[in-house]
Amino acid sequence: MTCRLMVLSSQLAFKSLPRMFTTSAVRFSKEEGFPDPLDLATGIEKKEMLLRLAGNDDPYNLKAIKRGVSTIDKPTEIPSAFEARIVGCVCEEDASHVKWMWLHSGEPKRCMCGHWFKLVYKEPLI
Repeated sequence: MTCRLMVLSSQLAFKSLPRMFTTSAVRFSKEEGFPDPLDLATGIEKKEMLLRLAGNDDPYNLKAIKRGVSTIDKPTEIPSAFEARIVGCVCEEDASHVKWMWLHSGEPKRCMCGHWFKLVYKEPLI
C-alpha cells in the first residue's frame, strides 16, 4: 500500500502542468515603417550618432593615426581632451611590438626611432 501511495504521489509531483500561451498578430503597416534609430536614442548614444552623421567617424580618437613627416618643425599631431596621453609608436613597418610613451601638452616629444609627436587640444564630447 505504501508503495502504491508513493507511486501515485510521484506521478502527481512530476506531472506537467498545462501552460497558458497565447499569440496575437503584430499590427504593422508598410506606410509607417520602423522608427528612426536617431529618434529612439538618448544621451551619449545620440551624440555619437549625430557626430557620425556630421562626418566624424572617430569621435573618441581611437583609430590609428598615420605618421606624417614627423620632424621637430612639423610633428605628428595627436588630439586629446586632456593634458597628457599615452601614445604607441610602431617604429618599423614589420615590427611586432609597440613602443609606448607619455605625451604631455606643450612641447613635441621624440620617439626612440626619431619620429616627433605633439599633443593638440580637442574639445571633449560631453
